[in-house]
Amino acid sequence: MIPASFDDPPTRIVPALLSLWLLMGTTTAAEQSNSDHLGEISTSSLLSNYEAFASEYEAYSPTRAELSLMESLRGKEVIVLFGTWCHDSEREVPRLLKLLDQSEVDLQSLTLFAVDRNKTDPDGFAARLELQYTPTIIVSEDGREIARIVERPIKGLATDFQGQLSP
Repeated sequence: MIPASFDDPPTRIVPALLSLWLLMGTTTAAEQSNSDHLGEISTSSLLSNYEAFASEYEAYSPTRAELSLMESLRGKEVIVLFGTWCHDSEREVPRLLKLLDQSEVDLQSLTLFAVDRNKTDPDGFAARLELQYTPTIIVSEDGREIARIVERPIKGLATDFQGQLSP
């Protein structure tokens, strides 16, 4: 039998596949140890520690009409249940934050609460709010839920809030 040389295609492919497999294994391990946030987080921590959220925040430019519609949230409590691992959250949460910042609407409170990949948390906060999909944005007044946007708005965050909160 003639020994295979390194120039033979099968001999070159095996080391390349092994390297790719090891690289994929490292990426998976890194993703698993990724610091997915769990629990309450501040806006500043979210935007400084999660690049995808910061990038979307910077890229999003609300219109004057959208900023005006945010007035419907004045004095309301807003809870945002989301995942730092979730692509819909990476899109919608920064947009909400930008709308709130630029509209300067005065909320009663804003709570950003991150859940794990099973959409749960150790204290059962998400379960009590009947979280099914991320992100879920809940608007309350006097402790009573009055609006909810789940996963993605139909027409846009500001428009959907206005539609749910108008008599």
